[in-house]
Amino acid sequence: MKVVILAGGFGTRISEESQYRPKPMVEIGGMPILWHIMKEYSAYGINDFIICAGYKQEIIKEWFNNYFLYTSDVTFDFTQGHHVVMHEQHAEPWRVTVVDTGEGTLTGSRIKRVQKYVGNETFCMTYGDGVCDVDIRKVIEFHQQHGKIATLTSVLQKQSKGVLNIDGNFAVKSFREKSQMDSAPINAGYMVLEPAIFDYLSEDGCIFEQEPLRRLAEAGELMSYQHQGFWQCMDTLFEKTELEQLWKSGRAPWKVW
Repeated sequence: MKVVILAGGFGTRISEESQYRPKPMVEIGGMPILWHIMKEYSAYGINDFIICAGYKQEIIKEWFNNYFLYTSDVTFDFTQGHHVVMHEQHAEPWRVTVVDTGEGTLTGSRIKRVQKYVGNETFCMTYGDGVCDVDIRKVIEFHQQHGKIATLTSVLQKQSKGVLNIDGNFAVKSFREKSQMDSAPINAGYMVLEPAIFDYLSEDGCIFEQEPLRRLAEAGELMSYQHQGFWQCMDTLFEKTELEQLWKSGRAPWKVW
């Protein structure tokens, strides 16, 4: 199964960091938060990633191109020409496709633009700025059992995020973006989607969290996997600092590998 990760936005609310690099490349514990998210999926045996890049996309490509260099001991031998020897190479069994989906492209259009790389198969999708200790295997099993087009992971959070109205059978009855309601279930990403989702998307001007999710909810095709554990996005410098402190403490809940 493939994982599509949205990693192309400007990250304006954490501009102290994102003016220099894409927000998914902001580091927690010396590694990009994008790496942390990928490690979560890899812990469940999912190792095929499609990165929807945009703003400063070349930084993402260069980082993966140099991944061996960043994670291994290296000898540079200039005595006879230029020889590079990698020692104790540490790299994950990942297949990573980085796609330039456009600098100002909206979320739904980014997903639509990687359709040819996803193919006609069920896939996972999440945002490149949030970590979680959800059991991804259980989310996939839940999705397979209900047979709908889309599953999203919901968490109770006192924030202004996409608010869900969920019935007793865990079906999402409505979706609306940015509510001020406290302790409402919000969209935490970590989705599982059928290829039919592409019929709800367009390559330009499509915000995934608005019309596509609303239409799915109205059609009874959007379900919620309710997560009771840890989830945290990294929208601000304060939230980045919180995640950094958790990592340094050795108690980072999302470190399931």
